[in-house]
Amino acid sequence: MALRRVRLIIQYDGTAYVGWQTQPNGVAVQAELERALLAVTGERIALHGSGRTDSGVHARAQVAHFDTGVRMAADKFAVALNTHLPRDIRVLYSEETDADFHARFNAKEKQYRYVIQLGPHALVASRGSALHIHTALDVPLMRQAAADCVGAHDFRAFMSAGVTMENTVRTLYASAWTQTGPYLIYDVTGSGFLYNMVRILVGTMIEIGKHALPPDAVLSALSSLRRSDAGATAPAHGLTLYRVRYAGFDTEERLRELYGGALLPPVNGVL
Repeated sequence: MALRRVRLIIQYDGTAYVGWQTQPNGVAVQAELERALLAVTGERIALHGSGRTDSGVHARAQVAHFDTGVRMAADKFAVALNTHLPRDIRVLYSEETDADFHARFNAKEKQYRYVIQLGPHALVASRGSALHIHTALDVPLMRQAAADCVGAHDFRAFMSAGVTMENTVRTLYASAWTQTGPYLIYDVTGSGFLYNMVRILVGTMIEIGKHALPPDAVLSALSSLRRSDAGATAPAHGLTLYRVRYAGFDTEERLRELYGGALLPPVNGVL
């Protein structure tokens, strides 16, 4: 039986899950999707994502692929899968793709977004997808620290302690803070990311913004390569996998086409 490869764009609220990857200690997004695939196809299918998101992290546009012998039209998989998925996981798009496409290994760029909600009290609408900080932050210092990250660097200091990787050099193409109303938003785009790298970068910049670390703390950690020179790991719930780009396929372009050109918000109504 000839197999076809199908590509998905998936959105999820990660609050209730132990992360993307199937694990023995709780419910994972991947496991829910593979259960839905079994219900739709009758096949035990391995789903491959563009990358792992940690427990509590959300996805606006995760990409995954799978192989199947079922002859269903590829664009119908999204509807069929959604009938078997919990409401906090949605397949937004499905299509047949080349047999050599790989959601993880073919990714050229990924964009993550971290959202901070400023103000005296946490807003209900964004409680699950933005970190509330009630103290003042020095935003210009945080913006400079974000700019210091751009380029190819060894980000070993911004990887969780105890993790071993042979190559810890990554390239960041964009790294910037913007502010919209009470929301302070960090967008970072790169060739790839180390384990907890974005959350540690954010935690470091928050401490710079609070004047708990010097303004050049990011540069110092990039130079020393010591985890102890970077800041704390920011909580997971403020982070969203926002966009994934491949040669000839960009989740942002596809979602704009599907949703009338409007920017599709991530989850829980935050920007």
